[in-house]
Amino acid sequence: MPKSEYLLVYGTLQKESQNSMSKYLAAHGQFVARGCFQGKLYQVSWFPGAVVSSNILEKVYGSIFKIDTSENVFKVLDAYEGIGRVPKASDLFKRESVHAMLDDGTTIETWVYLYNRSVNHLKRISSGDFLKFSDEGF
Repeated sequence: MPKSEYLLVYGTLQKESQNSMSKYLAAHGQFVARGCFQGKLYQVSWFPGAVVSSNILEKVYGSIFKIDTSENVFKVLDAYEGIGRVPKASDLFKRESVHAMLDDGTTIETWVYLYNRSVNHLKRISSGDFLKFSDEGF
C-alpha cells in the first residue's frame, strides 16, 4: 500500500494558476481542501514566498493535496522550487512540515515550501492569500 503525505501550496502550484506544474500536481496529487498555516506571505517576484510566524493571527492560505510518496512527485516539485537533491542554505525554498488547519477546522501535519531567504526587502501580502492578491493585479 503506498504511503501518502500532505502538501499545502499557496502560490503558483495552486490549480487556479493553470501552469504546467500546477497541472502536474493536480494530476499526481489528490485535492483535499483549502486550508491555512500560521505564517506570513510575501511577493518575491511573480511568485510568492511564505515564512512561519509566531503570531497566531497571521495566516497563509492555500490548497492542500494528498501526495502518493511511492511516486517521485516530491522530487519533481523540489526541483521546481529550486531545491537540490541535497538541500542547501542557499536554496530559494525549503520544504518543511507545519501544522495546517483545513476549512472544516481539522488540523493536519503537512509539507509546505517556505521561503529560505531574507524577507526584509519584500512586499508583504497582508491577506495571506496569493490568489486574492493576484486577482487584485499586484
